Amino acid sequence: MRLTTRGRYAVTAMLDLALHRDEGPIALAGISSRQGISLSYLEQLFAQLRRRELVRSVRGPGGGYHLGRAAREISVAEVIAAVNEDTDTTRCGGAGDCQEGETCLTHHLWMDLSDQVKDFLQGISLDDLVRRKDIRDVSRRQEARAREKEQAASQNLASNL
Repeated sequence: MRLTTRGRYAVTAMLDLALHRDEGPIALAGISSRQGISLSYLEQLFAQLRRRELVRSVRGPGGGYHLGRAAREISVAEVIAAVNEDTDTTRCGGAGDCQEGETCLTHHLWMDLSDQVKDFLQGISLDDLVRRKDIRDVSRRQEARAREKEQAASQNLASNL
C-alpha cells in the first residue's frame, strides 16, 4: 500500500471542512492557509470530491464548500477512493498474477492486509475524527497560526503604503 500525498491531502482537507462545517461555506483559501496545501491542488481535489458528491459548492461572494452529507456518513475510505487512491497492498493490484502470471507465495497475506486496511478506514467517519480532542487541539493551533500570518501580512501591506 502506498497512500500518496493526493489521498492524504484529500482526507486532511475533508477533515478541515468537517471541523469548520458550522461556519457556513468554507473557502478553499482558508483550508489552504490552515493546512499548507496549495490552492490549485485543493481545486483539483475538490473537483473530484464534488463529482463523488462528498462536497457541495456554493458560488459567489461568501461562497465555498459544504460537506455533501453528514460527517458521520462519510468514511475516510470513501474520501481516499474519491481521489482515485486505493489501499491495496499487493504488487499485482489484487489480480493474483504476481509471479509470472500466477499467484505468488504471499499474495493471500497481502490481500488479507488490504482487506484489514480497507475495513479500518471504512470504519472511521469524518465525525469520528472531529470528535477527537487531539484533532480539535491541532485544529485550534492551526487556526491561530493562520490568523497570525494574516495579521502579519496586513501589517506588512499597511507599512508599505
